[in-house]
Amino acid sequence: MPKYYEDKEEDGRACGGVREDLRQCLLESPCVLQENKSPKQCLREGHCRNLQMTFFACKRSMVSFCSIFSSASGL
Repeated sequence: MPKYYEDKEEDGRACGGVREDLRQCLLESPCVLQENKSPKQCLREGHCRNLQMTFFACKRSMVSFCSIFSSASGL
């Protein structure tokens, strides 16, 4: 269950809560704990896919949001 909505320490980065949830999901996955694979390998194999998609959507929205301001300031 995602915990990004609960009280957490702020890391100051965009989408930090979702990033932390993705990290925890990977570290607690059977792929890492039982198969002794790296979190990166497990992510490539499709573990924690929902959180990965949420994280990328969050990051993509930040890029889109910033591009609006950069294009408006060039007028």
